[in-house]
Amino acid sequence: MEYVSRFSTRTAWDSAESSYAAAVREARNSGQRLYDLTLSNPTRCGFHYDAEALLSPLRDSRALVYDPDPRGLASARKAVADYYLGHDACVSVDDLILTTSTSESYSFLFRLLCNAGDEVLVAQPSYPLFDFLADLDDVHLRPYPLFYDHGWCIDFSELERAITPRTRAILVVHPNNPTGHWTDAGERERLEAICVHHGIALIVDEVFLDFPLRKLMPSPRSFACGAHPALTFVLSGLSKIAGLPQMKAAWIAALGPEPERTEALARLEIVADTFLSMNAPVQLAMPSWLARREAIQEQIRERARGNLATLQHIEEELPGRLQVMHVDAGWSAVLSLPGCVGETECAERLARERGVIVHPGSFYGMGEVGRVVVSLIGPAADFEVSIQRAID
Repeated sequence: MEYVSRFSTRTAWDSAESSYAAAVREARNSGQRLYDLTLSNPTRCGFHYDAEALLSPLRDSRALVYDPDPRGLASARKAVADYYLGHDACVSVDDLILTTSTSESYSFLFRLLCNAGDEVLVAQPSYPLFDFLADLDDVHLRPYPLFYDHGWCIDFSELERAITPRTRAILVVHPNNPTGHWTDAGERERLEAICVHHGIALIVDEVFLDFPLRKLMPSPRSFACGAHPALTFVLSGLSKIAGLPQMKAAWIAALGPEPERTEALARLEIVADTFLSMNAPVQLAMPSWLARREAIQEQIRERARGNLATLQHIEEELPGRLQVMHVDAGWSAVLSLPGCVGETECAERLARERGVIVHPGSFYGMGEVGRVVVSLIGPAADFEVSIQRAID
């Protein structure tokens, strides 16, 4: 009998190379000079890192003793609580669960809130990683749209229509990736009211919270601030906050009414205890890394603001050739290129013909023709040249 492997349907993704991926691969293999406007790894963007200051905390001898705490070491959680104090938010050390990444945080929360086949509402446009995470935890995602009218807004009528008896949570990325939309006070109040009315949780991803793009505007207000009428989970981590994606440190802050918050934390502690994925050296280093976050944050903000200003200048100089869609915060910008046709054809042509790598808008769930997404944190010296080549 011939042996036939069996795999789960949850991992039955289409692994064939897309036409966009083929275009990028061909461009990289062509030998031509490439201009990569998708570069969003801060450790590859030419920022200055104090190597000694960042690496020395990893030598803490306490890491030689195995003393696991399923919620995370108290010293690391205290550092996270202090971070929220800087945002005028009072988060108790006992309300925090440490994880290795926001991806793991999502997985913990999907397991906490959802049975197989239950639903979570997620904004569109949004990052495609959510689709894979939901598949792995047997959760269905239902989109609710962000619409654009001189700025991005939540379409609440569509959001409420998307709620079904199987909806368990609304997921908000604040500020959103890639649109840069931050959820204002009115939108937050309405989201919380919807969650209370339907008895569902609110999950808020704030990894880009510290990166407003307009100097005269206040930073986005954390959902950890204020009252929490609905069960609320605020996620973040060092990947963006400290520019350290390789160190794998993140967290969940559980907030909201009793007894739901206490029950949620008790269950999350068991989930975390089952995996015990956080390692001791990183947890011991977290207070030092969080204390030093401003050094890298200021570099990233200045780079992103400078590249955004370049985009806006080109938009003014070449009217009708480029539209920079309004962005409040984050590391990305959505561009509309009127000369392009098709959802992915624009990005594919730029890769093949101009050596410029951008993400097609469809990568984030945008169906509009000619929309592409670019990173704002790549080296400034190449940024203007890249954009000029893209619209030339």
